Amino acid sequence: MKSLLLRLSLIVMALTLFRPVVACAQGFEVTVLGAAGGLEDGNLSAYLVREQGTSAGVLLDAGTVLNGLEKADKAHAFDQVKLADDAAASRSGRLLHQMIRGYLISHAHLDHVAGLVAVSPDDPGKPVYGLSSVLSVLQDDLFNHRVWPNLGDRGVQPAFGLLHYHTLIPDRAMALAGTGLTVTAYPLSHGGVESTAFLIRAGSSALLYLGDTGPDAIEKSGKLHALWQAVAPLVRSGELRGMIIECSYDNRRADRQLFGHLTPHWLLEELDALQAQAGVSMKGFPVLVSHIKPVLESGVPVRERIASELAAGNRNGFHFRLAEQGMTIRF
Repeated sequence: MKSLLLRLSLIVMALTLFRPVVACAQGFEVTVLGAAGGLEDGNLSAYLVREQGTSAGVLLDAGTVLNGLEKADKAHAFDQVKLADDAAASRSGRLLHQMIRGYLISHAHLDHVAGLVAVSPDDPGKPVYGLSSVLSVLQDDLFNHRVWPNLGDRGVQPAFGLLHYHTLIPDRAMALAGTGLTVTAYPLSHGGVESTAFLIRAGSSALLYLGDTGPDAIEKSGKLHALWQAVAPLVRSGELRGMIIECSYDNRRADRQLFGHLTPHWLLEELDALQAQAGVSMKGFPVLVSHIKPVLESGVPVRERIASELAAGNRNGFHFRLAEQGMTIRF
């Protein structure tokens, strides 16, 4: 009997020692440099995403850059970040130059690019990633020597080449220079403008960021449906760690006045459609709500209204958090 027990123990030990080792995915850290969808010119859409445990990442949209870095730093978002010594640069300069390794622009509306334009003369050598339609607006309508000097590497001459454009092809992954991340772009419909969803991957982990978008039913498009089809397998496998998606208005906003945006009603409708595509429960799935538009009216603040309306209609149990400048969330 003792001999049999000994042999069984040795077998169990051998299986333990030689079973395949599964790599543990690190996940993501997202620091909100800018959260609002308008009005607050020092707090416009910009989300710094890094693989957990690293000090370099990319900025998802760039409505606010330097002010956002400084606000986040004061909130201790970067206390653990390792920066190289640079006696010629301030703390803010080192954060800007060393942490942000590139810019992913969902569309070229000013509340998504103003920060990039402002810092561009002092942040040279950075890649700017976007769909062809997005980069053409930057090239022709912003960096054109009329609105701003052409600091890009193509377009009207002279092109000073401080920024390097990288065209994203829909549904095709591209490595993001200076990071361990990749991105795949998916077109979105935003009131007649092509916007973009970015699927960020680090190993087996994925994070989905959506630029401005309206619901398919109002936009008369199938862009969100196609996106949900693309990411549904990642929901089923548990690889999709979370999502950043806009909710610009509360439910008082009429459908005819959405102008390519979402309300809590439409956001919940679209998330329910994603769950239907995935065919699994998404209870507890993290959703960071972005791009809330401040309003200049008295009464219940719009953020409170949106939070309340999301909670009231959340029959599938999504875990909503409202983006706030300076906050860091781990997915």
